[in-house]
Amino acid sequence: MTHAPRLPLAAGLPMAVAAGLAIPVQGRINGALGARLGDGIAAAVVSFSTGLAVMILVSLILPRGRAGLRRILPALRERRFPPYYALAGGIGAFFVFAQSFTIGLLGVALFTVSTVTGQTVSGLLVDRLGIGPGGKKAVTGIRVIGCVLTIAAVAWAVSPRFGASGAASDPAQLILLVFLPVAAGFLMSFQQAMNGTATMHYGTPIAATLVNFIAGGFVLWTALLVKLAIAGAGNPLPGEWWYYLGGPMGCVFIGVGALLVRSLGVLVTGLGMIAGQLLGSLGLDLLVPAPGTVVEVPTVLGTLLTLAAIVVATLPWPRGAFRR
Repeated sequence: MTHAPRLPLAAGLPMAVAAGLAIPVQGRINGALGARLGDGIAAAVVSFSTGLAVMILVSLILPRGRAGLRRILPALRERRFPPYYALAGGIGAFFVFAQSFTIGLLGVALFTVSTVTGQTVSGLLVDRLGIGPGGKKAVTGIRVIGCVLTIAAVAWAVSPRFGASGAASDPAQLILLVFLPVAAGFLMSFQQAMNGTATMHYGTPIAATLVNFIAGGFVLWTALLVKLAIAGAGNPLPGEWWYYLGGPMGCVFIGVGALLVRSLGVLVTGLGMIAGQLLGSLGLDLLVPAPGTVVEVPTVLGTLLTLAAIVVATLPWPRGAFRR
């Protein structure tokens, strides 16, 4: 196991926010690719495959990447961590599946609130159980308040889109549909914890990210082959280069997340990426708006409230400061 120094909060949190900026860019690219191909699963396969190609190149070219490659099989053979941690990439594949299957039925707003709710709740749980490399972190009242504020802020930020949501009218069907993104968000914290632990034993997040793309790519390729056998192929691949940037974007936030969870914990890393996701979405809507997009006041204020919620959850409040 390697013992890289922990990053201070002042350095790690901005990195988490910066990594989160890549999430909406990836979503915009993969969404456009899915529409072009007429197949959300095929778009996810393209995204994971390009990300895997990037990680293979990085692992072979960089000295730290080559060193990490040499540590993967010994770490798994010697069971330095639970072997199923190597399957964490399957959670990413499940998230992409939930995204492609439910967004058209729920709308982007409800999907976002559902995933953020699942991720913040599980971030508290994972830190409390000490599953990640940062060890156990107590569930304090201020951390709970920060999580509640984050969920409320995200709901406020995306509230202008609720009117355009395609959510099903049948309550039972709606509950079933909402369960998928909630579960996907809930599992994301476990994915970050597993990746962080694997990173400590591989010595670099490069190796952990590579293993993620291998596992996730296997799951998605299997799903695509099943779909092709049943429904046949969709549209041919596009020639424009920018359709293939979704995978490299995924390399960024998976790798940075694996690096940061030891220093920040799973909850704070997730909150930072949520803030970056909202800031990135706001930036895209302002600079490269999709057709019909209008930036409204709740989106701006909700994004700012999300940043405030992270401050509440992460500042080193004096012990007992919030006790009556």
